[in-house]
Amino acid sequence: MKVVFLEDVEGTAQVGEVKEVKNGFARNYLLPHGLAAPAVEPYLSRAQARAVRVTKQQEELDHDAAAVAERLEGARITISARVGEQGKLYGSVTAVHIAAEVAKLIGQEEFDHRKVLLPEAIREVGVQPVRLRLTRNVEPAIEVEVLAEGEEAVAEQPQVASAEEAEAEAGEAEEQAEEVAEEPQEGEGA
Repeated sequence: MKVVFLEDVEGTAQVGEVKEVKNGFARNYLLPHGLAAPAVEPYLSRAQARAVRVTKQQEELDHDAAAVAERLEGARITISARVGEQGKLYGSVTAVHIAAEVAKLIGQEEFDHRKVLLPEAIREVGVQPVRLRLTRNVEPAIEVEVLAEGEEAVAEQPQVASAEEAEAEAGEAEEQAEEVAEEPQEGEGA
């Protein structure tokens, strides 16, 4: 049966698309739930108008989500968990735990855990890449670092040496440069 989709159906079609689907799928699911209608004129024009509105709304959502994604892209969140002797976690780190940390990171009260694209729960200590679906078209990647309780996060930026250490290193570098300058070069008179 040929139908025009009035709503998005995940994995099947988006608003305004005309597709051939199985008769049972159309009669038992799509038509009764108002997700699609027979592909005839009044429904086709209605679906096209709705598709234009949905596209405009999606562009606005994508624009807003892009600002949030820019802040999140490449960010690292740290989660502490109890760890056994073998380095395996007691329990696991799930999308709910990650969503709570993402909410703190972006300054919101909560973040929907269904937007965290985690294929399976994290059960080991380490750094895992995780994607977040902010909208249909915006999916930033973050890093989730799972630490044993009591451990500290690995510093991402190099540590700044104290002033005394910096002076000592500069002095050693000068001495080495002077020694190289004093050595006779090949080809010079002996």
